[in-house]
Amino acid sequence: MRVKAVLFDMFDTLYMIEKDHAFYSPALRAAYKYLAKNGVSVEFDVFERAYVSARDALYERADANLEEPHFNVRIAGTLKRLDYDCSVSDALVVGATNAFCEQFMTYVSIDANAERMLHELHGRYKLGIVSNFAIPECVTKLLERHGLAGFFDVVVVSGAVNKRKPSAEIFRHALETLGVKAEQAVFVGDTVDADIQGPKAVGMRAIYVERRPQKDAETACPDQTIQNLNQLSTAIERC
Repeated sequence: MRVKAVLFDMFDTLYMIEKDHAFYSPALRAAYKYLAKNGVSVEFDVFERAYVSARDALYERADANLEEPHFNVRIAGTLKRLDYDCSVSDALVVGATNAFCEQFMTYVSIDANAERMLHELHGRYKLGIVSNFAIPECVTKLLERHGLAGFFDVVVVSGAVNKRKPSAEIFRHALETLGVKAEQAVFVGDTVDADIQGPKAVGMRAIYVERRPQKDAETACPDQTIQNLNQLSTAIERC
């Protein structure tokens, strides 16, 4: 069946994150500094322990159902452990999340071939993003900052829908929004379980962007494998 839609993973596919989670400590410290400036009086090491405890408890529950609570939930849980009772929509929580996001974005850059590739595909296919990330606002900001938002007909981020890849729900949400069947869509990404096995399980074709060696990449049976996004247009035609 002819391909009508191309859906992309976001990070390490369209955008590259500096290796080894280099962003994490500076981003967490940025969130802490925001909270400290706004009345949360604890030392950083105390805050960090509370954050790790809140994060781990959250994902112990969420992992079983492939859920992705918004990062605000993590910050609110951290503050609760520090005896500050805030809702997930409290300005203090939202501000700390935004501080984390702004610092994170300094460690992210657009792939060198992404914009040219999107120009090539735009108008030929419906385009979308399905991304695992707990701060959906970061995805929006990055796309707007680099002038890419207009290329996409749908952007679904796990933190906005509380489901993450390889969950079938997040892919189906994007397909329904686009108005295409799974067999009419191709997914492009760099992670075996989330970006190959996940979309193929719902009937999509999958193109694997080989950014780094991954166990089970070949046995996951991507429809095509590419090394960079310049090869994508040809790979789609071969699907």
